[in-house]
Amino acid sequence: MSGGPQVVEGKLVILAAGVSSRMKKPAPVQIDSAIVTDADKKVKAMIGVGEGQRPFLDYLLYNARAAGYRDVVLVVGEENEPFRQYYGRQDSGNLFYGLTISYAVQLIPAGRTKPPGTADALVRCLEVRQDWKGKQFTVCNSDNLYSSRGLKLLLDCPAECSMIDYDRRALGLEWERTEQFAVLSKSADGRLLDIIEKPTPDIVAGVKDETGRVGVSMNIFRFRYELIEPFLRSVPFHPVRQEKELPTAVAMMLREFPGSLVAIPLSERVPDLTGRSDIAAVQKFLVQEHPNFSWL
Repeated sequence: MSGGPQVVEGKLVILAAGVSSRMKKPAPVQIDSAIVTDADKKVKAMIGVGEGQRPFLDYLLYNARAAGYRDVVLVVGEENEPFRQYYGRQDSGNLFYGLTISYAVQLIPAGRTKPPGTADALVRCLEVRQDWKGKQFTVCNSDNLYSSRGLKLLLDCPAECSMIDYDRRALGLEWERTEQFAVLSKSADGRLLDIIEKPTPDIVAGVKDETGRVGVSMNIFRFRYELIEPFLRSVPFHPVRQEKELPTAVAMMLREFPGSLVAIPLSERVPDLTGRSDIAAVQKFLVQEHPNFSWL
C-alpha cells in the first residue's frame, strides 16, 4: 500500500448553455470573417478565437487538466452539435486528451426565449451525475478563461464549499464593466457572508479591506453535492431577469449553513468573452499566454 497524500481527480462543471445573445450583436471593431461566422452560429465557448480557429473552450479545458481535473460535464443547450462534433458525440465517457467529457442538456421551456438560468443549469448536471453524491465539484462559466492556479486553489481547498475571491483591480477588464460585478462580503476569517449584485458606492465602501481591495465574484465555485443541491432546486426566479441564478442559491445556502463557504483571494487577469468587442483582447491574451498551445 503506497503512502503519501491522496490524489484528488477533480470534477468540473462548465456552464455553456446560454444563447450568447450579446455575442451576436454587431461591434464597432474589425473582426476576422471566420470569427464573425462562428459568433453568428455558435455559442461563445466554441468560437474559434485561438490559433488555427481553436475554440475558446479548449483553453479553459487545458487549464483545468493542468490543475488536476479529469471528469468534466459540459452543460449545453439543445443546439449542441458544435460541442459533440469537437469533444465527442456520446452523452458520457468521451475521452479528450486525458479528460473524460460528458454532457447535460438544459432546454428552453415553452414560453421562454432563453434557458432558466445558471442554478437550473447546475441542476441538469447533478441529475445526470448522481454518482457525484457525497463528493465535491467545481463549477464555472464557459466564457471566462480561469487560470490553472485558480482552478487548483479550489481543488485543494479543504473546506466543504469555496469560491475564488478576485481582486477587481487586477481582472484586466474595462472599469465600466468591472464596477458592475457582484462584490463579496466576508467575515474576518475569509468566510463568505453574502454576494451583493449591482453594488452601490456605499456597499463597495463597506466591503473594502484595509488596502482598498474589493473582492468580486466571477462565478467560479466549489460545492459539496448535498449542500448546494436542495437550494439549486428551490431558488426562485429573479424578479427582473426571470432566471434562477446560482449566486441566489449560494446566498440561500449560507443562510441555512453560515460559514460553509470559504472565499479564496486571488489577484490575476480573467479574460472575458461576452461580446464581439472582447474578441481582440482575448486573442491577444491567448497569443501571450499560450504561444505554443499543445495538448501533448
